[in-house]
Amino acid sequence: MTETQIAAANAQLRGQSPLEIVRWALANAGGRAVVSTNFRPYEAVVLHLVTQAQPNIPVLWVDHGYNRPATYRHAEQLRTRLGLNIHAFLPRLTAAHYDAVHGGMPEPTPENEERIKAFSTVMKLEPFQRGMRELAPTVWITALRKVQNPNRAGLDIVSADGNFGSLKVSPVFPWSDAEMEAYLKQYDLPNEWDYFDPAKADEKRECGLHAAWGGKAVKAA
Repeated sequence: MTETQIAAANAQLRGQSPLEIVRWALANAGGRAVVSTNFRPYEAVVLHLVTQAQPNIPVLWVDHGYNRPATYRHAEQLRTRLGLNIHAFLPRLTAAHYDAVHGGMPEPTPENEERIKAFSTVMKLEPFQRGMRELAPTVWITALRKVQNPNRAGLDIVSADGNFGSLKVSPVFPWSDAEMEAYLKQYDLPNEWDYFDPAKADEKRECGLHAAWGGKAVKAA
């Protein structure tokens, strides 16, 4: 889609419900839509939305090997509850291998920014790039929301993804935490609060999937 078409789509979709946005995304995917997840808090909302509209939609999950036990249990719970068609992609190095060779996960400090980016490239961006190449989506549905961090606040419901070459659609982009909580309660969906993403280090930075530096990293990977 051109920038003009994307702007028109956003104007059209801002007044629609998340489920209507999902249906628009699927209608514009030509049968090649995926939804990504990391099973972090509130991910059940988007997974429930997309499987209502397309039960067998491929679910792209990068399991970097550093998830906590609660996150793995949450993933299995949602897989069973929603019948998720999970396509898991793993790094070429195990967590134990990375720890032994590179000294483990970098501490989340400004001084370690380059180490964090290097970790993210190997353990998250490269397997995600592999997954996107294999599944080859024209539309990538995400759980991005503008309240998550300053970088995401500058995006929109529909955006052109420069890192992986697909149209990115975020059906709950304008929703607050309270709206996400209400959806979980309405459909009796589980949540997961023990989640930790070592490729982000903290909630205010990007792991690279949705940031310009990530595009350069995956091209070099």
